[in-house]
Amino acid sequence: MVTVFKYDHPFQLESGAILPGFHLAYTTHGKLNAARDNVIWIFHALTANSNPAEWWPGLVGDGKFFDPSKHFIICVNKPGSPYGSISPLSNNPQTNQPYYHDFPVFTVRDIVKTYQHLKKELGIKKVLVGLGGSTGGMQLLEWAIEEPELFEHIVPIATNATLSPWGVAFNASQRMAIEADSTWLEKRPDAGQKGLAAARSIALLSYRHYNGYDITQPRDKAFVSLGAEVTYASDNYQRYQGLKLVNRFNVVCYYRLTQTMDSHDVGRSRVNIEEALKRIKAATLVIGIRSDVLYPIQEQYYLHDTIPGAQLLEISSDFGHDGFLLEYEKIETALRQFIQSNNTSSHLKIVNQ
Repeated sequence: MVTVFKYDHPFQLESGAILPGFHLAYTTHGKLNAARDNVIWIFHALTANSNPAEWWPGLVGDGKFFDPSKHFIICVNKPGSPYGSISPLSNNPQTNQPYYHDFPVFTVRDIVKTYQHLKKELGIKKVLVGLGGSTGGMQLLEWAIEEPELFEHIVPIATNATLSPWGVAFNASQRMAIEADSTWLEKRPDAGQKGLAAARSIALLSYRHYNGYDITQPRDKAFVSLGAEVTYASDNYQRYQGLKLVNRFNVVCYYRLTQTMDSHDVGRSRVNIEEALKRIKAATLVIGIRSDVLYPIQEQYYLHDTIPGAQLLEISSDFGHDGFLLEYEKIETALRQFIQSNNTSSHLKIVNQ
């Protein structure tokens, strides 16, 4: 069920910008039990929506590990995304027109502060499990630091404590591709679409891995070409994924969300990153993908080594960063061991057969 929460009070961002209010679209599955101790809060990644049953069906749904018959599962469409929450497509009350390029940048910490208002509205005082991959993991870590008593368990997946210069460079390259589209500054929903398609192609190179392309897009693969100049499957695939995103997303939203990613630094305005991570009190299972080039495994090692009592699961996958969505059977096995069996091993390892 999708619901919209409205906060009709001034809301100040880290940048100093003040919004007259905000709204959040969120999806829930299941019901809060009488003890209110069955909450599963899932944080979506960059271009996903608030319904994890759609994009993480291996883990969420009837009979799955996170089952609506047992759990109250909630996922919020993060601010800046075009799927129902406040975003560049929302009306600016000062002009009564969509914000578009006037929409301010939300930091990851700003996003978490909006969630805190929703949590209060729902009467949630404890979250059994917080789970998020990629930018979802950024939000989860930030919140677990901001409110150390809120989460019983957290599972940050394929994420880090601060976005690396490498990650910022990938985002900058995507924004440059968008800026190269002469229509992107036009204030209409379909502006900048060629730039967005090119940006998505760049992003895919950070989400996937050499081995994955060799498996799924070999040079001799037959395919239905998207253009007369396309000779190889991997070329066609990049174009297809670009068009696919264009058909479901907005360029200004995408541009702003990459800036949100850039803001990620749990040590900002705190003593330092290490001291911030040490504030986490939740039982923590860090999951990393060995072939991830965007969030390399050493970044998950750092989380494991710094968060008190954290456990670590390494997953061997041919599919790079996107392995966190594809290797759900391995993740489920680790979750059962971590949550149900109270396993005390500090380092778990699951590899491909």
